[in-house]
Amino acid sequence: MTYLFFIASFNALFFIALLLQKRPKQLHDRILIIWLLYLGFATAAYSLTIDIIPVDPFLSIGIIASFLLHGPFLYLYVGALTLNKKYFKSKDLWHFLPYLAFMFYLLIAFQFPGYSEGISVDHVSEKIAEPPLIFILFLMITAVSGPVYFLLAFKRFRESKESTLDFSSKEVNMEWLEKLIPIFGVVWTVLIAIAVIHHVFQLFTIDFCTNGLFLSLSVFIILIGYFGLRQKQVFISYPIEIEKAITSETEIKYAASKLEDDELQKCCNKVGQYMKSNKPYLDADLTLPKLAEGLNVSTHHLSQVINEIHEKNFFNFINKYRVAEVKRKIQDPKFHNYSLLGIAYESGFNSKSAFNRVFKNLTGTTPSNFRDSLPSS
Repeated sequence: MTYLFFIASFNALFFIALLLQKRPKQLHDRILIIWLLYLGFATAAYSLTIDIIPVDPFLSIGIIASFLLHGPFLYLYVGALTLNKKYFKSKDLWHFLPYLAFMFYLLIAFQFPGYSEGISVDHVSEKIAEPPLIFILFLMITAVSGPVYFLLAFKRFRESKESTLDFSSKEVNMEWLEKLIPIFGVVWTVLIAIAVIHHVFQLFTIDFCTNGLFLSLSVFIILIGYFGLRQKQVFISYPIEIEKAITSETEIKYAASKLEDDELQKCCNKVGQYMKSNKPYLDADLTLPKLAEGLNVSTHHLSQVINEIHEKNFFNFINKYRVAEVKRKIQDPKFHNYSLLGIAYESGFNSKSAFNRVFKNLTGTTPSNFRDSLPSS
């Protein structure tokens, strides 16, 4: 098993090397570098001290405390990627305060042998002393930290995916992130399950538990590389032209592929007719490349039509049709038995929050107020 830990450490260093060559590096790249550095160092250090941990309470508890770091790293990585954050703020450091407080407590507690006798994560048949309440509190914080951060990260990811931002412009990274979050959740569940079994049922030994913990971490590192290398934009930069080809922002440069005025108007007419007859906006997962494929036009040209003629980005363009569809269905007797949220889903929206926000932004009123303002039939 020691060899597996070394393999995981080597993989972490290899992925760091790839990230260091990436140009330009974003904030989320830097967070991932630090995260992988910590994971690689932790697994390597554990493999070198695997025989010492069972007889060294401070070292074994320090390992448990280190699991307070995984949640913050995931949450900050998700935030930097989905919110397109450029800088690390000082307030973000507060996420690491529980770990620092736990380690500070251990450093002080182990200076007093009488007090630290009860500080142990191993269960033995004859307990020397009862564990201090502060120590139990820190263990509880460690246990809930992972699930809490997992839920926060998942919530932030879903909010970003459901927002009006051009989610498709970050499609590759989002696919990577959509796999990373559940992996973290599964790994953390395994870690907590092992700890609970040991503490509640007093099964296994401390070395079995710690081996299980770091085996899970090793698998996690390997899976980071597996998904990261399959979606190469996680570790490798692509020429900016490729990224521009899937975005819908106004700063896109069309270069030699830019349509002339006559062709642009023809393409615009084609888009308008397609939107009217095929209603692709009813697809909640519609993206710029998917719409371009349906129209049989290049993504560049579709972006040019949306940006230059309609003066909108992709999602604002699509959401305008969706809101119009909602307003039409609210007034249609066929949908009188539908709730507002049901009509929203039927019109291409995929969340209540996104629907309410977009509708109010485009109409100046809420969906319920719009419905109430209609004359009763």
